[in-house]
Amino acid sequence: MNTQLVIFDLDGTLLDTIGDLAVACNAVLAVRGLPQHSYEEYCHFVGNGILRLVERALPEPLRTPENVALVRADFVKYYTEHIDTYTKPYAGIPELLAELVRRGIRVAVASNKFQAGTEKLIRLFFPDVEFAAVFGQRPDVPLKPDPAVVEEILARTGTPKEQVLYVGDSGVDMQTARAAGVRSAGVTWGFRDRAELVEAGACALVDRPAELLGLL
Repeated sequence: MNTQLVIFDLDGTLLDTIGDLAVACNAVLAVRGLPQHSYEEYCHFVGNGILRLVERALPEPLRTPENVALVRADFVKYYTEHIDTYTKPYAGIPELLAELVRRGIRVAVASNKFQAGTEKLIRLFFPDVEFAAVFGQRPDVPLKPDPAVVEEILARTGTPKEQVLYVGDSGVDMQTARAAGVRSAGVTWGFRDRAELVEAGACALVDRPAELLGLL
C-alpha cells in the first residue's frame, strides 16, 4: 500500500474527551434540575455531533427543537471554557503522529465536534503537528457518516482515494470511510466496541496506535 494521507476522527480516536463531554453535559442538565448520566452512557451518546448528544441526554418529553437548541448553546459555552480539564491524548498517539510526519505522510482531522472546539483541542494538544486540514461540524456541511468532509479533505490535499486511510473509533467513522471510498481502520481504545466496528465494515482493527503503521 502507498498511503499518503491519514484522516483521523478526534473524540475517541486521537483524544480521550469523554470526561469533559460528560461533565459539561451533566452541568447544564443539573442547572435545569434534570437527571444526569454516567460516563458509560455518554460513550453511546457521542459521535453524531453536539446537537444529537444534547438530544440524547435530555429526557424524551423535553427533546423539542427549542429545548435542544437552548441546552446546546449552554453546553457549548461551558464545554469550550473547560475543554481540557480531563481530556488527554491516548497513549501512543503523539508518537504515532510524529512518526507519520517523519515519513512524509500527511495527516488531517475530520470530526463531528463543532469547529471551534475541534480547532481548540488540536491547538492545545498537538501544537507542533502540521495538519493538512482540521475540520469539525460547520454550517452547510453534512455530519459524518456523510462523506462530504472526507471528500473536502481529499480535494484540498489532492490525494487519490486509494492513497488514503481513515481512522476512527465508531460505526459512524467506518460508514464514513466506506461512503467516501477510502480504506478504514477501527481503533479499539475509543468509545465503542469491536463488534460495532466490524458490523460497520471496518477494513482493519487496531488495538494500539503503533499498529496503524503496519497498514500504510
